[in-house]
Amino acid sequence: MIIDTHSHLFWKDFDEDRAEVLTRARANGVERMLVVGTDVATSEAAWDLCQDEPGLYPTAGIHPHDAATMDEPGAFDRIEELCRRDGCVAVGETGLDFFKEYSPREAQERAFRWHLNLARELDKPVIIHCREAHEAAVTAIREYPGVRGVMHCYTMGPEELGPYLDAGLYISFSGIVTFPKSEANRAAAIEVPLERLLVETDCPFLAPQGHRGKRNEPAHTRVVLEHIAEARGQEPVELARITSSNANELFGLEGH
Repeated sequence: MIIDTHSHLFWKDFDEDRAEVLTRARANGVERMLVVGTDVATSEAAWDLCQDEPGLYPTAGIHPHDAATMDEPGAFDRIEELCRRDGCVAVGETGLDFFKEYSPREAQERAFRWHLNLARELDKPVIIHCREAHEAAVTAIREYPGVRGVMHCYTMGPEELGPYLDAGLYISFSGIVTFPKSEANRAAAIEVPLERLLVETDCPFLAPQGHRGKRNEPAHTRVVLEHIAEARGQEPVELARITSSNANELFGLEGH
């Protein structure tokens, strides 16, 4: 079994053939998929999508791009209510994005810390997005010792891994690790301890090599996993077992 620990299956790109997408995923061994919310509307959509579909697990949070929307009436309360539900397996997607900076940095940092605090309070893992914001992300994470979670779509190299591993976080790799110019990211995928390693698609974005320029989908988690297995000199079947065990443990999937 392979677990896609980060998908956005509620996305409009899947409206025409979502059933076929799920069939292809399962045919490629991807039997479980986290459906990750990025604002109030998509967190609600993620919850609804997962209710009638086995193997799908919802999360709820506000993406840093949308951090400014946290000031909208009821936004904090609605995300917290969703996160408190037994079936919601993680808080987020949250984090910091200083590359595109669609929301002001102050709003991003405030929203990120709110999510970190909620995740620690609920003892649920937090899903962290970090782009061009390494130092600020590490500073915030260190303010919440004991918080569990994952650095999703890790794009940095091995040099930046230390603070995240020291904080007890898992590290998840996406299709970016398969790109020819991603040598540093592959080096990081080799260095992460096996017990902290996860795989994902971030679909419909970031299709792996061989599918670039096309819509990404959960079936391609297998491409990411096989690429990392080759880089690490491991059998894909064994790496699938380990990363799935890691995902089940972090997100408590066996209990849902």
